[in-house]
Amino acid sequence: MGNYVVIGGSSGIGKALVKLLSEDGNEVFATFNKTEVENAPNVIFQKFDVLEDRLNLDNLPEQIDGLAYCPGLINLKPFKRFTEDEFIEDYRVQVTGAVKVIQTLLPRLNATPNASVVLFSTIAVQSGYNFHSLVSSSKGAIEGLTRSLAAELAPKIRVNAVAPSLTDTPLANKFLNTDQKIELQNEKNPLKKVGSPIDIAKAAAYLLTPDSSWVTGQILHVDGGSSVLKQ
Repeated sequence: MGNYVVIGGSSGIGKALVKLLSEDGNEVFATFNKTEVENAPNVIFQKFDVLEDRLNLDNLPEQIDGLAYCPGLINLKPFKRFTEDEFIEDYRVQVTGAVKVIQTLLPRLNATPNASVVLFSTIAVQSGYNFHSLVSSSKGAIEGLTRSLAAELAPKIRVNAVAPSLTDTPLANKFLNTDQKIELQNEKNPLKKVGSPIDIAKAAAYLLTPDSSWVTGQILHVDGGSSVLKQ
């Protein structure tokens, strides 16, 4: 069993990942921002705003086996309507926040023989979609960071990312808040369904744990085939 940190563990994919890891008997140290949650068996939560706060290390163990950085934004609109401030805020949440947390926890990850870091991208980085210029830019940076850190931190720490398609999380609610929208998204997917948080969390848990001990520098697409299958 290991010690795992999940940043953004109170909602969506992060919440599902916390549940998976804790039910397997691991100790999970998770954060929340706006969605306050209580501690649970094997789970300790702390409040943490990635834009403003420094991560409190007081309740974290000296050895950390894995770190997952789950905070994200989905801001879709025409490129001409984005402001510079919106690009900067998105980059701060998706990229700078991850960098800050990884740097903070690096000594504790290095104290573990086979530590792992998991970040999150999107299939929109590799496949062009209308109105995705903002999220594709920041997540493209995440994919570059993933590969660069995988090289720099090997062989001690593995670094990978998961790239989902549209997933049924609170973050994506505005795209899935009616039966008609859900059916439309189902039909767009080769497997004819929208992903669930547990689909993505299982992939992240695999990359976090020793099950993937010979996997690093990878962008794992978990998207029902959307990134490669055209029908």
